[in-house]
Amino acid sequence: MLRRISRVAVLLGLTFFVGCGHKEFSKGSYDDLAEERHLDDKFNETDMKHIADTMVESLVNSPVVQEHKKRPVVLITLVKNRSQEHIDMKSMTDKIRVAVVKSGKFRFTDKEVRGEISEELSFQGESGYVDPATARQKGRQIGANFFLTGEITDRVQEVGKEKYVYYKCTFNLVDIQTGIIEWTDEKELRKYYKKRSVTF
Repeated sequence: MLRRISRVAVLLGLTFFVGCGHKEFSKGSYDDLAEERHLDDKFNETDMKHIADTMVESLVNSPVVQEHKKRPVVLITLVKNRSQEHIDMKSMTDKIRVAVVKSGKFRFTDKEVRGEISEELSFQGESGYVDPATARQKGRQIGANFFLTGEITDRVQEVGKEKYVYYKCTFNLVDIQTGIIEWTDEKELRKYYKKRSVTF
């Protein structure tokens, strides 16, 4: 009888420890990117999409773009993070770039690949390995008409169990020839959170 009770106790103990053991996310499925997800109080991909869509629509419909005879050449610089939060600004900048490219209203030059382009031009023109008839020539690149710059700021208000997070993203289109800001706009987001107990 005691032996049977001991076995039951051991089994119950094992069940308890297995149930309380380390857990991992092991099964998943694709989520709908069109649905908004707010699992925490951080800046997320939905915020990026809201900002990119709003800013690009405003830019495309601006007089400076509408009145430009040819598609202007734009250099997009890294969006600056002036907020208190860590935000992946490379992803934010890429999101803006993709949205602007898809608009079909602009042509682009990429500052990040200038070194690679210079190296490739030197190889094609000076190495002797490339047919001169097909080699790309130096001095043929198109200069950008505009810089597209942007920055994100935030303000956090937290009282008791309630929290508001306010983001403001401002963009400027700067004429490289004159330094004049030809277009500017901002997108504001305010998110509300309520603190609750989380069980593990």
